[in-house]
Amino acid sequence: MAASNVIIWLHGLGDTGPANAALRSFFTKPQLKSAKWHFPTAPRSPVTCNRGAVLTSWFDLPEIPITAASPSCQEDVLNAVRGVHTMIDDKVASGIDASRIFLCGFSQGGALTLASSMLYPETLAGAVVFSGWVPLDSNFIEKISPKAKKTPVFVAHGDADEVVHFAAGQAIPPILAQAGVKHEFKAFRGLGHSISPEELAHLERWLISNL
Repeated sequence: MAASNVIIWLHGLGDTGPANAALRSFFTKPQLKSAKWHFPTAPRSPVTCNRGAVLTSWFDLPEIPITAASPSCQEDVLNAVRGVHTMIDDKVASGIDASRIFLCGFSQGGALTLASSMLYPETLAGAVVFSGWVPLDSNFIEKISPKAKKTPVFVAHGDADEVVHFAAGQAIPPILAQAGVKHEFKAFRGLGHSISPEELAHLERWLISNL
């Protein structure tokens, strides 16, 4: 894998980028050795579902657990999307083609990954959604550009997730299918709201297949 490939990882609610940096050690295949990983940290802001407590959060969350019918804070999500687009644009400005940038995320970061990759005007190398959901109204698919529709998406979700319900993850593939986006959905039996070594092994294979 060329050194110009980039993997941006978006953490979950209340977490930080540096706390997730050890994830890169799971990816040992030669094709990924020279990948440039980036672990940004979300800004701190009051979060409604945590009774207004200030946490690192990409956007506000009205409720937890999150179901397929949970309300969303549209403008807040779109503002976060613009922030992620700036991250990607900065990499592109440094000479890295968008088609060599993978966007990945867990939980809230996974939901933001989905929205950001589909609303980006160019084709990315791929988007990875772990334990995420659709954080915008389904009509957002009308805003997906022809180039963004060429970004492959991998969605992974544990069927025992009590924080972001499995059904919320299952709601992603029909929307991607409707938009004509190439995608893969994989359920992990007995997995709660966490990332397992099995998931990371599958992700490693998926990343390599989309280099």
